Amino acid sequence: MAFDFILMLTENDRTIPDARARLDEALEGGVRHIGFKDVGLPVADLCGLAAAIRAAGARSYLEVVSLDRDSELASARAAAALDVDCLLGGTRAAEVTAVTRDHPLRYYPFPGVVTGHPSVLQGPAAAIVDSARAIADLEHVHGLDLLAYRFAGDVPGLMAAVCAAVAKPVIVAGSIDRAARIEAAAEAGTAGFTVGTAALAGAFPAEAAGFAGQVRAILALAARARAQSPAPRRLALVAHDARKAQLRAWIGRHARALAGHRLICTGGTGAMVAASLPGLSVQRLQRGARGGDQQLGALIATGELDAVIFFADPLSHPGDVDLQALTRLAILHDTPLALSPGAADALVAALLPGQAPS
Repeated sequence: MAFDFILMLTENDRTIPDARARLDEALEGGVRHIGFKDVGLPVADLCGLAAAIRAAGARSYLEVVSLDRDSELASARAAAALDVDCLLGGTRAAEVTAVTRDHPLRYYPFPGVVTGHPSVLQGPAAAIVDSARAIADLEHVHGLDLLAYRFAGDVPGLMAAVCAAVAKPVIVAGSIDRAARIEAAAEAGTAGFTVGTAALAGAFPAEAAGFAGQVRAILALAARARAQSPAPRRLALVAHDARKAQLRAWIGRHARALAGHRLICTGGTGAMVAASLPGLSVQRLQRGARGGDQQLGALIATGELDAVIFFADPLSHPGDVDLQALTRLAILHDTPLALSPGAADALVAALLPGQAPS
């Protein structure tokens, strides 16, 4: 995640009664990450809402705010049945992973002690960081949902400490109702943030009235804040054999911008990148012919890549089925894809703003 705005169709920690109608307004505003709570509407209505989000090509989120064990586990089972992309919240991570481990959804539980409704994050910051570290170590936990602005303490310090303590993405939730809080979340290195009640209340200055105007305003704030984020991006780099030299030259030109980010490459491309620029962080997959392209496809499908750069050779590989499959998945899962140096230049300028080529 590259500091995404997740719109919650919720108010005061409950899914709003007219969530389905508001979804159309949200989509008009351009948001692509949309969620709801496990309380406020019957499961049948949540099922229709999840299906509508999926049909619109957006990424769906269900956040658990139920406090008792039985309700939390029931909500986890409902998330699996609804086929949401991400399950957020809840405090019983070890038990919930027994429910979700065989489902493709991504799971981001709450660290720390969470009480009340609307939810409040309690305890000293050090204990919350320890909780975050322990939960993130669980195999089937994919990230954390941090109720930072429901914490009565140094919120920027807490966000930075949690992000530094874990290697998995951290989403910030709860009471983000102004630009300064979005900027602070980005500067702390979080991977995204949720807004619900504040958008419905019109809390953000917007050029146009209405819910869609609020969505556009928050998206613009997120785009500006993203430039300040120190969180590493996860970029896939691949090239057909005839374009490997071209990719090597491109990487050399952008070495400064790519430093500190995570580069995931198929085997041959990864070996070339590691040999050319040993200072870069490179994760090698299998060689393309041995399944590396399929491994990349799986990372796209699970939302683990921020972008794919594939220097394709249209002459030697005019009908490459692996590239066609990656293109289909990138479209389906809204992952930026660049197939040439010019497109890759534009992608880096947008994804890593303010970092000039070396």
